[in-house]
Amino acid sequence: MLRETSKPGQAGAPDHPVRALRKDERLTQAELAGAVGVSRQTIVAVEQGDYAPSVFLALRIAHQLGSSVETLFGSGGPVPHTAENPT
Repeated sequence: MLRETSKPGQAGAPDHPVRALRKDERLTQAELAGAVGVSRQTIVAVEQGDYAPSVFLALRIAHQLGSSVETLFGSGGPVPHTAENPT
């Protein structure tokens, strides 16, 4: 069985957590962008999954939305095996 691989924002895909919380807070993309010091286009790209923000920007977005970086940007999938994380 094939798995649907649509990006957030496409028909049938759930909203990106940043978009969902931004809407819950009744903020526009421009308002969130201004609050965290980036352009509206950057927020659009984050919400569409086209841009992975820096740690500093992710922290600012999470703080502004009253959330955590893990909630907004965590994959929810398994942690990959590395030398630091052998399992």
